Amino acid sequence: MKIANAPCSWGVLEFNLQGKSPDYSQVLDEMHAIGYRGTELGDWGFMPTDPTQLNDELAARKLTLLGAFVPVALADAEAHIAGETSALKHARLLADVCGDLPFIVLSDDNGSVEQRTENAGRIRPEYGLTKEQWDTFVKGVHRIAQAVKDEMGLRTVFHHHCGGYVETPDEVDTLMKRTDPELVGLCIDTGHYRFGGGNPLDIFEKHGERIWHVHFKDCDPEIADISRSEGWDYFQSVGKGVFCELGKGEVDFPAFISELQNRKYDGWIVVEQDVLPGMGSPYESAKRNFNYLKSIGL
Repeated sequence: MKIANAPCSWGVLEFNLQGKSPDYSQVLDEMHAIGYRGTELGDWGFMPTDPTQLNDELAARKLTLLGAFVPVALADAEAHIAGETSALKHARLLADVCGDLPFIVLSDDNGSVEQRTENAGRIRPEYGLTKEQWDTFVKGVHRIAQAVKDEMGLRTVFHHHCGGYVETPDEVDTLMKRTDPELVGLCIDTGHYRFGGGNPLDIFEKHGERIWHVHFKDCDPEIADISRSEGWDYFQSVGKGVFCELGKGEVDFPAFISELQNRKYDGWIVVEQDVLPGMGSPYESAKRNFNYLKSIGL
């Protein structure tokens, strides 16, 4: 297993937020300096979108491009056409640049539904999708994944995410049961799964064969508890540090790695410590996260 990082660890997020994040050259330089071997694309336009330029920038730092995060409001049927267009745009860039077989990392349009954003980390069943919305959601996932496979030959993984639909373990279970296992894999994000109410280790028994891509994120239990008791929304929780440095929260990474090894997972581990733009000390945190994973044998 090889270790990568992602621009979100430097505050480069898909949301329209205040604050300034570093540019792509600084982020890639710092990833390389620390020892990371790969990255995801980040929000469209953060890195160069010309394949030759992007390939040169990555090659100069010996980094592999692993995938691209594509948010789509999948519960809205009218968003599916634009979502497919966006996914194919990302897929074409990935196919022109990557050495490995990259993923489209599909997700809901997180942060766009007020009730879900306001109640991240404490979602109740009545905040979920209706039967009709689930039908629409699954149809959109299949449509986009099939288009990406047909045109570019790339695979799609779904990223469950707090602040959007498909956050809780039950919602992840429903999506996995209703999607084609040959067409759609799971991007398990340990921090989002924990903040969403689950134990990441449970995912192996439930959906081990669907784990095609892995994001390592930790979750601070004290901040998560305060978020729930104080009624923070998703962005407040992130700003307060609910996604802490690896090894400082409650995700059992040694046990998780052991399960991955037992199942002969040979993909990438992508470190993600979501922070808001301008928040914290991303380089220092990314270095400590890397050193932590090395200290536990990765």
